[in-house]
Amino acid sequence: MLIDEGSPLFAALAALACDARLVFFAGLPGTGKSLLIRELAHVAHAQGRRIHLLQWDVARPVFEASDAGRRYPLAGGVTHGVIRLAVGRWARAAVARWHVEHAAADLLIGETPFIGHRLIDLARPGGDDAEPLLASPSTRFVVPVPSRALREHLERERARRARDPLHPREREDAPPEVLRALWREVAGDDRPYDPDVYRQAYERLLTRRHATALALDTVLPARAVSAYDFRIATTDLVPTADEATRCIGEVEKSHPEPADVQRAVDGWRLPAG
Repeated sequence: MLIDEGSPLFAALAALACDARLVFFAGLPGTGKSLLIRELAHVAHAQGRRIHLLQWDVARPVFEASDAGRRYPLAGGVTHGVIRLAVGRWARAAVARWHVEHAAADLLIGETPFIGHRLIDLARPGGDDAEPLLASPSTRFVVPVPSRALREHLERERARRARDPLHPREREDAPPEVLRALWREVAGDDRPYDPDVYRQAYERLLTRRHATALALDTVLPARAVSAYDFRIATTDLVPTADEATRCIGEVEKSHPEPADVQRAVDGWRLPAG
C-alpha cells in the first residue's frame, strides 16, 4: 500500500472496498486512475475480497487481434472507432454476466476513460440486463480529479516512465503531449488544465450513475512502483475472440458507413439520456 492509512483518501477507498460490488474509475489518462485501481484492489483484498479487473487496454487488444478486428487497425496509434464501439457493447454484457457468475464477496474494479467513446456505454442507460446493476448504488463511478500541481507531476512521471518503464504496460501509456491533447478535447479549447472544468465535464457524463468526484492533491510515494504491479491475485475480465467478432459484426450492422461510426464516437460528450 502506498496510501497513508490515516488519510481521507484511504478512508474513501476503504469504504468502496467494503460497500461496492463494482467500482469504475472514470477519467482521462494521467489523472491517477491506474494507481487508485491498484490501491483499492489491495485494500479490498485485505478485507477478504477476490479482485477482478476490467481495463480498456487489456480488453481492447482482443478485439484488434480478432479476424474481424484486423479490418480496423490502429491509425497513428489511435484505436479505430468500430473497435471502440464494439468494446463498449461487449462490456455491458460482460459485467452483467460477471455479476451473475461470481460470489457476492467478489469485487470488480474497472477503468473507464470515456473520452472518444472508450467504455462510455457503461455510463449510459440501456434496456439490457446490465442496466439494473449499473444503476444500482452498489456500482460506484469514481472520478479522480488531480489538482493542477498534481497533474503537472503526473505528466512529468508519465514522461519519465516512457523513458524508463517499470512494467511492460507502461510502454503503452499515453505520453504527456497526448495527455494534453486529450485534455483540450474535454475543455474544448487551449486553456491550461482546470480541475473544476474537468470534474464538471465528467459529472455531466455520469448523471444517471452513482458517481463521486475524488479530489487529489497528494503525491504518492510511487516512484519505484508501477501502477500495473499487483502484489495480490487478480483476474482480468476479457472477451473471447468469438465475443469480439460478434460485437464487431453488430457494430458494422448498426453503423454501416464510416460517417455513422464517426458520429457515434463524437457523441461521447453528450450527457446520458
